[in-house]
Amino acid sequence: MSANESNVIHAFDLADAAQSVRHVFIRDLVLDCLIGVHKHEQNKPQRVRINLDMAVSEETSTHSDRLQDVVCYEDVAGGIRDLVASDHVNLVETLAENIAEICLSDARVRTARVRVEKLDVFEDAASAGVEIERIRSR
Repeated sequence: MSANESNVIHAFDLADAAQSVRHVFIRDLVLDCLIGVHKHEQNKPQRVRINLDMAVSEETSTHSDRLQDVVCYEDVAGGIRDLVASDHVNLVETLAENIAEICLSDARVRTARVRVEKLDVFEDAASAGVEIERIRSR
């Protein structure tokens, strides 16, 4: 398995036509983030890699070519960039939860799986982080 393949979230292997679900995803979004609980992390940005997969309800009756009819990954990425730029966060878990909230803010998103990795924590490891899955409460 290549390094890139190890970053792909396999929770949703296929879109599901029977359940009218498509998957919208963002892979390997790398941002500088003020993150960490340690004193040396308080004022020095660290690189984080974000991967996410959203299970999205499809409108089966109509398939248009209009951006407003889909969950726009550009809007999601923009929301994540704004979140990361807005303030220091202590935990990767908190950042992942906040990203999941951004994903689930669109009513069409049923499930969000989010992975946040700090890339420069250990010299002998590619990354350390957390992966969460959140389901829309009905």
